Amino acid sequence: MPTAVAVPTTAPARITSLDVLRGVAILGTFASNAWLFAHPGGPTAWFAEGPSPDVVETALRTLANGKFLALLTLLFGVGIELQYRSAVRRGARWPGRYPVRAAILFVEGLVHYVLVFEFDVLMGYAVASLLVAYLVGRSDRVVHAWMAVVSGVYLLGIAGVTALLLAVPGGPEVPEPAAVSTASWWAQVLVRLDGAGLYRIELVLIVPSATVLFLLGSRLVRAGALDDTPAGARIRRRLMLLGFGVGAPLNGLTAFAGPAWLLVDRYVLPPLIALGLLGLITGIVLRSRGGAPRRAVAAVGRTALSCYVLQNVLASVLCYDWGLGLATRFADARPWWVVGLWAAVSLALVLCASLWLRRFERGPLELVVQRVYARPARLAPSPAPSPAGAGLADAVRQKHR
Repeated sequence: MPTAVAVPTTAPARITSLDVLRGVAILGTFASNAWLFAHPGGPTAWFAEGPSPDVVETALRTLANGKFLALLTLLFGVGIELQYRSAVRRGARWPGRYPVRAAILFVEGLVHYVLVFEFDVLMGYAVASLLVAYLVGRSDRVVHAWMAVVSGVYLLGIAGVTALLLAVPGGPEVPEPAAVSTASWWAQVLVRLDGAGLYRIELVLIVPSATVLFLLGSRLVRAGALDDTPAGARIRRRLMLLGFGVGAPLNGLTAFAGPAWLLVDRYVLPPLIALGLLGLITGIVLRSRGGAPRRAVAAVGRTALSCYVLQNVLASVLCYDWGLGLATRFADARPWWVVGLWAAVSLALVLCASLWLRRFERGPLELVVQRVYARPARLAPSPAPSPAGAGLADAVRQKHR
């Protein structure tokens, strides 16, 4: 079994900051999506019309746009690394049944896309995670080469499209989705089905980006970026310097540079800022003693999948005309009412997650995934620890070149 990290014989201590990081990422992701739900015509109309040119709204939207989604993507890679370590520690084959987990996530994303939200990311995560599952245990040389090639092609593609947008006045013509009123939930479902080719084209951007960020999250764990050690603190300082010293100033420029910089503004610079957020939040958690706010955010992180879906369901009910119709009612109160929407939904997530975890160990969707994924394993005999797993458990950390 190829590997580039030693695995302890006993289960490692839970990473203190991981639940808080996930919680921040989930709440921050909704801070970006809230602008789509709050548009009077919903995400479909926002897609057709583009973002508002209002300076205040642009500034508020820029604070969250892409950053927390990139942070969530990094943390997904951390999760794959931890699952890989668990498999090696138990002497199980890897990726083993992980493709089943990826398939479950893809189905959840498909249902979420059709019934709830046009810009679902779970389907893209499922495809990228399946690929990363076969790469995570390879040598550093293989992983670094893969990341370099995919990143290079990805950035060249973004640069080419951005250059085209800058060269063509008004930008090239893009097919618009069919107009739909938010007065009918079923009409929205039909638009998502009819416009799947247009809406799901974002997967072309999500999958390669997620592949690189998943692997980067895995390697950050191996480097000790989340550890409470002097080496971990040095890594976190470098991440913050990269994110806030380089990424944030550049992102401030692209945010107001015009729509031609949309792809750079959402897919290129936010991952740099996400690295800074990872370093900053981890450092704060490691230095803090806990408290109610930390427990509240951590509860959202422990139920991240359920909260991701729930926040979009709540926003749909609150904003669409088939629900309470707040998007139409408060259309003239933008951008500040959108901030209130984010705060209200975030508070609801914190309360629901905290109450749920008083009785259950995982969130509702997490329980469904676990039970579906684990059922065949319960019927099969447990495998004996392999010699390879035992050897890895006694090995020291090393890098394969």
